[in-house]
Amino acid sequence: MKILVCISHVPDTTSKINFTDNDTKFDTNGVQFVINPYDEFVLTRAMWFKEKQGASVTVVNVGNATTEPTLRKALAIGADDAIRVSTEATDGFFVAKQLAEVAKNGSYDLILAGKESIDYNGGMVPGMLASILNYNFINACISIEVDGTNVTASREIDGGKESLSCSLPLVIGGQKGVVEEKDLRIPNMRGIMMARKKPLTVVEPVSFDATTSSTSFEKPAAKGAVKLVDANNVGELVDLLHNEAKVI
Repeated sequence: MKILVCISHVPDTTSKINFTDNDTKFDTNGVQFVINPYDEFVLTRAMWFKEKQGASVTVVNVGNATTEPTLRKALAIGADDAIRVSTEATDGFFVAKQLAEVAKNGSYDLILAGKESIDYNGGMVPGMLASILNYNFINACISIEVDGTNVTASREIDGGKESLSCSLPLVIGGQKGVVEEKDLRIPNMRGIMMARKKPLTVVEPVSFDATTSSTSFEKPAAKGAVKLVDANNVGELVDLLHNEAKVI
């Protein structure tokens, strides 16, 4: 089984976010980047398939050379090889088109991606990728088992979870539950040394006319000061909720 794991290069959640050029570009100065957490869950699951079923695992990212440390970390965790599509990731459809081209050229059986990236939270790429490739698709996946070409999986739905069965080829949009946080792997020294020798292939992007563009970014409005109300002063609380917060 050939597995392709899609990796996003995202800011650590503790990073301070700023914008430049009249709020039209993200300021990367001083920002620590990591593997997108949802992608790390599915990468860890891919390692299970590699160890238990002999699958080969390739990781892929759409980005410039600054994303290579993130790909090297994925190689240190255990991926066999990596591919970087050498272009800026402009929007979800653009990324899906680039990933689809890599998938077509590699004839992968199973494509694993996080359900969304934590920087833009668009949640678009896995579904778009499946549509372009005409592959089966399961989103919000919390468990997956593969037996030959048959797949059983579960996904979260409103108020519960749904059990599904389908066949390969398949695109998964995964999240916590595919593995648990305690199962995530930290690269050891041997893995880091081996990652330096594993192939990282840089490919050129496919060209097509972009359909969207970002005009500007803005931070959420600052939160107002907290007002404390005495527990016995219900009237003041109701007045504030009605006249100031306007929630009742």
